[in-house]
This record gives sequence, structure tokens and C-alpha cells, in this order.
Amino acid sequence: MAGKESLNRTFETALEQLEQIVEQLESGELSLEDSLAAFEAGVGLVKDCNQKLNEVEKKIEILVRDKEGKLQLKDFPELAKPEKQD
Repeated sequence: MAGKESLNRTFETALEQLEQIVEQLESGELSLEDSLAAFEAGVGLVKDCNQKLNEVEKKIEILVRDKEGKLQLKDFPELAKPEKQD
């Protein structure tokens, strides 16, 4: 069921849960077994966050001005490509 849960979890929720896990681990109050379980849950949350960030990055479009000063939409990866010099 963890896979289904991660699909419904927002990035913000996952990040919040990850912060709570970090606080628990830093407190030093968890047993070794509980610390290991919390760490494993944290690793899963990090993977979920990275996946969500990668999905969003693929969808990003940024407004930029062309040579004539007009606004146009460009996909995020296109910004990293150098413009052709005519």
C-alpha cells in the first residue's frame, strides 16, 4: 500500500513528513529499531520528493523574450541550449 500512498501524497506533505522524521532521529530518543524504520521511511520520502521534482521540471515552461522583444514560451530544457548565432 505504500506505493499507492506515495501517489496521493503531495510534495509538501512528503517534505513535512521527512522533516518530522529528521527531528525524531536527531532527538536521539528512538530505539535502534525505530531509528532504522524511521530512516527507511525517510529514504522513501526522499525518493518520492525527487520523483515529484523531476516530473515538475519536465513540465516547466518559462517566458523569455526573443530578439525582437516579444514574449515566447520555451520548455525548460531549451533554456540550457545555447542560442544559434545568425
